[in-house]
Amino acid sequence: MARLKEHYEKVVKPSLMKEMGYKNPFQVPYLEKIVINMGLGEAVQDSRKAQGALEELALIAGQKPVLTKAKKSIAGFKLREGMNIGAKVTLRNIRMYEFLDRLVNIAMPRIRDFRGISPRSFDGRGNYSLGIREHIIFPEINYDKVDQIRGMDITLVTTAKTDAEALVLLKGFDLPFTGQRQEK
Repeated sequence: MARLKEHYEKVVKPSLMKEMGYKNPFQVPYLEKIVINMGLGEAVQDSRKAQGALEELALIAGQKPVLTKAKKSIAGFKLREGMNIGAKVTLRNIRMYEFLDRLVNIAMPRIRDFRGISPRSFDGRGNYSLGIREHIIFPEINYDKVDQIRGMDITLVTTAKTDAEALVLLKGFDLPFTGQRQEK
C-alpha cells in the first residue's frame, strides 16, 4: 500500500470525520485522481520534440501519457485541427498517491524561491490546480538529456463538495499552502 494512502486511511479520514462532523465514513471526501497536462508549444511543428515531451512526462508520471489534439484551426497560432498540441496523463489509485508523495516531498522543495502554493486555486467544486514552470524539478528527469524546459499543469480532483472541505483534505496530505485562505 502507498504511504500516503495509508496516511489517508489512518490519520486524515478520522480527523476529517471529527473536524467536519461527518456521521458516515463514506461522506468523507477523498482524492479521486490527478491529471497532469503538459503543453507542447513550439513542439507542434517538430514531432521529435513532442516525442521527447511524451517520454519525460511518462518518466514523471510512471504511466504512458496520451497526446492531445487541437479541436479547431487557429491561423494566428499556425494551428490546424488535429495537430498535436499537448500531452496528458490521468493517475488513479496507487500511482496517484505515489506521485503526490514525490510532488510534495521531493519536487516542491526543489523549486527555486518556493514559499508554498496558493490556497486560491480551487475551482469552486473542490478541485485544486497548480502550475509548475520547470519539469526538471522531478528527480526522474536527467537534466543533461533535456532539450527544452517545459511547464505543466497538475489538477488534484477530489470528491469534496466545497473548496473548504478540499482545503482541509489537501492540508491533511501536507500540501504546503501559504498563509490563510482569503475569502472574497
